[in-house]
Amino acid sequence: MVDVREAAKALAGARRVVVFTGAGISAESGVPTFRDALTGLWERYDAQALATPQAFEDDPDLVWGWYEWRRSLIQGVHPNPGHEAVAAIEAHAPHTLVVTQNVDDLHERAGSRAPIHLHGSLFTPRCAACSRPAEPGRGDEPEEGRRLAPPRCGCGGAIRPGVVWFGEALPEEALEEAVQAATDCDVLLTVGTSGVVYPAAEIPKVASMFGGTVIQVNPRPTPLDAVAAINLHGSAAVVLPELVSAAWPEHAAAGS
Repeated sequence: MVDVREAAKALAGARRVVVFTGAGISAESGVPTFRDALTGLWERYDAQALATPQAFEDDPDLVWGWYEWRRSLIQGVHPNPGHEAVAAIEAHAPHTLVVTQNVDDLHERAGSRAPIHLHGSLFTPRCAACSRPAEPGRGDEPEEGRRLAPPRCGCGGAIRPGVVWFGEALPEEALEEAVQAATDCDVLLTVGTSGVVYPAAEIPKVASMFGGTVIQVNPRPTPLDAVAAINLHGSAAVVLPELVSAAWPEHAAAGS
């Protein structure tokens, strides 16, 4: 509890805050990570092998079906108290930027204003040929999954998921904005990230290098333990609401 109070004091006194989230916060809502076992049609595939430009080129129906299945699954889950606490931090600290490695829309549904999606989003498909944005589909895929031909753009190109695949560069503008925010922040709160996926994993290190206080929330030790000034070991859905209540007691009173 001492660490929570110390973290709350730093958070409440910060002028600029970055909340940096990874797969762990969404896993608590039921979104499977790439390390989770797959079921149905996908049981025989390695998730990472489906997340490459080459996989889409070789078998677009398989890859598009996989990503539409994932999007359908995400539409069936809900933001958890961790996502809601992140939105509460934004409400209390107006100069807050949410930077996420997640490709779901749970931060948006919890009330976050405009999170930066470093790895893209399942909800922003685009043409593989001309990069024109496309509308997402209905998202009512069967539970067991299926092969599904990708829609076609007006230019004739196949629509691809709006995510960053292995071997692709992160969106330059998003990365630059995230790094700049980390450079300028007083507090960076890193939540549910393994700290091993680069270049995103550099962002907490940038904050620390430029004098920001890094607070980590994670159930397990990560390589970011050494970077964080304060390590809060526990789930985002439990620790983040406690942190918000300790930082802004009036928030806890309003919610009671």
